[in-house]
This record gives sequence, structure tokens and C-alpha cells, in this order.
Amino acid sequence: MASSMSIRKGDRVKVIAGKDKGKESRVLRAYPEKQRLVVEGVSMIKKAQRPSNKNPQGGILEVEGTIHVSNVLLLCPSCSQATRIGRKREDGVRVRVCKKCGKEIDK
Repeated sequence: MASSMSIRKGDRVKVIAGKDKGKESRVLRAYPEKQRLVVEGVSMIKKAQRPSNKNPQGGILEVEGTIHVSNVLLLCPSCSQATRIGRKREDGVRVRVCKKCGKEIDK
């Protein structure tokens, strides 16, 4: 059962739990069905890569792993604080709202 997440691709987030606690970065990918995110520079894992045309050397690469959505907070674009997200309907369209300053997050 896929539920919607309040954090989307391209959002700036702050990590609030885990080994990368305190880091602020951008969401590269979101997996709503698993409630997980790929955040730039967070949860780095080592991955063995076979030689290919794209990477003829092969070897061990460091790539971003996934992090659970509950371990991050959205950074509000207007007040620049890590905040929870509220939802509001405006003209039949659902928009995300900052819980700290009350302004809309969606453009």
C-alpha cells in the first residue's frame, strides 16, 4: 500500500537521526512505496562495480544509499528552518505549508 510522502524530489532536507545527523542536503530520489529517500551525500555505501563501457576501470564506488523519511525534516524555503509539514486546500489544490512560519512551500 503506497501512501503519500510530504517530502519530494528536489526538496532541501536536514537529517535528524542516524550517522549523518545534522547534515543538510537535497533529495535526489523518493521511493514513496517504501517510505525512503536518496539524499545527496548522506548514507554513503560502497558498491562493487564491474568494468563496463561507462566505467572501464571498475572497482569500488561510493554511492548514496536510502534513508527513511522519518529521519529527515524539510527545510522551509522562506524561514530556512527545519520544520514539519502541514497540508491545506487552496482552490481545490492541495499545497504543503510550513508549520513554523505558515507560508506555502510549493511554488
